[in-house]
Amino acid sequence: MRSGGILLPISALSSEYGIGCFSIEAFEFVDMLKRAGQKQWQILPLCPVGSGDSPYQSFSTYAGNPYFIDLGALIAEGLLTRAQCDEFTYGNNEERVEYQLVCEARSILLREAYKRFEINEDFGNFTRDNGYWLEDYSLYMALKDVNEGAGWSTWPEALRDRQPSALQQVREELADELQYYRFQQYKFYQQWNRLKAYANQEGISIIGDIPIYVAFDSADTWANPLLFQFNENNEPIAVAGCPPDGFSETGQIWGSPLYSWEYHRETGYQWWLQRMQHTFYLYDIVRIDHFRGFESYYSIPYGAKTAEHGHWESGPGLELFNVFKERLGNIQVIAEDLGFLTKEVRQMVNDTGFPGMKVIEFAFDADSNCEYLPHLHIENSIVYTGTHDNDTLVGWIDSMNEHTRSFSNKYLDIHDKSTNEKAWAFIRCALSSVAKGAIIPMQDYLCLDSKARMNTPSTVGNNWAWRLQSGQITTKLLDEIRDMTALYGRC
Repeated sequence: MRSGGILLPISALSSEYGIGCFSIEAFEFVDMLKRAGQKQWQILPLCPVGSGDSPYQSFSTYAGNPYFIDLGALIAEGLLTRAQCDEFTYGNNEERVEYQLVCEARSILLREAYKRFEINEDFGNFTRDNGYWLEDYSLYMALKDVNEGAGWSTWPEALRDRQPSALQQVREELADELQYYRFQQYKFYQQWNRLKAYANQEGISIIGDIPIYVAFDSADTWANPLLFQFNENNEPIAVAGCPPDGFSETGQIWGSPLYSWEYHRETGYQWWLQRMQHTFYLYDIVRIDHFRGFESYYSIPYGAKTAEHGHWESGPGLELFNVFKERLGNIQVIAEDLGFLTKEVRQMVNDTGFPGMKVIEFAFDADSNCEYLPHLHIENSIVYTGTHDNDTLVGWIDSMNEHTRSFSNKYLDIHDKSTNEKAWAFIRCALSSVAKGAIIPMQDYLCLDSKARMNTPSTVGNNWAWRLQSGQITTKLLDEIRDMTALYGRC
């Protein structure tokens, strides 16, 4: 069945208090999606942000981002007052998240809410059901606070190496801190489950995103060092990234430790099964980031300055996905199969049966044989105008080189059109594709320029910050989106 959807991160909603969250604005956006005839809402990872405020460098693959907890709901529950929330400055630019200010305010306010929270049966059930990840995460975060934010690899040896007696001692000493972090996650999941249930009730499926890797400084690596390519001192031997490509001339160094796939195979991929099962609890459909890394992955020596001198190593291949299907059933996955693709990668994607991605912004740099051009799309795929790593359509159009501009003008017959008209022509190009799914970033429907770009790969400091403005999405725009979505059979 053909479908249409919109990509908009939770952080980009126009909620109060500095960042998008599970507030009334999130529920209103679901209503907007329904009016616009959309079937899917794609978001970015919900995990706590780490280095560079990136949701792809998180302190946990399981935990939720406490910034997304709706303070308004805590006010309604009597855990906070509006006066307390209004005491803080969340930033002077409503179009950008100022993460440092949001972090400082949330840290204080959530602790105030915790002081007033009364333990109940539902909280007890949550902590019991999620103990397999929640206990390590809570202890990790409490110890990170004690160590002034330092990564676990620099902690005292007994804690770094998780000596049982040392861990038992700090569990007792930091018992209240652990309970605070459990409370954070309880409120996150309580609010997210409410929002997701509302979306599903209104006929909207949530497409979530699972990063292939976890951050070196995370509860996952600290609690499970055998899962990764570490030396005897629990330091990475090599890290993840990708070679030079269309995003970066020198490649990308992500800094995430690589998996010890032989160990995962010996354990029946239990950690991956548990991770995927949890991810499908969060989302209806899962986009697996950097899907090609499961066939072969790019290994960069730890400490290298660029990714130019890395090399490829073999991943688990189809075996992992056969285990998923055997144990988890008919899961709905989107394979992020972008970048340099070998025939082996293409074969693996084809053998899984998962739809891959077609990105319109990649379609016009070469010639009429480029697989991202709509006349070469296949039904079992999802088409995007761009992803969170691309410039907005308007920004991309404004910065096109002469070949791309000439080719796209000729292909779409848009020589004399304005920039905004061209942007809508590219959207039409995507929606008219034979691909069964079409996802359009909200910035593209709004015809926003490069200032609304979500992420520029291989850069740090100005990403993940763009936000919608209240009233920016009009009923006129929603009806226009619905008309075009319906025109191409995606409502």
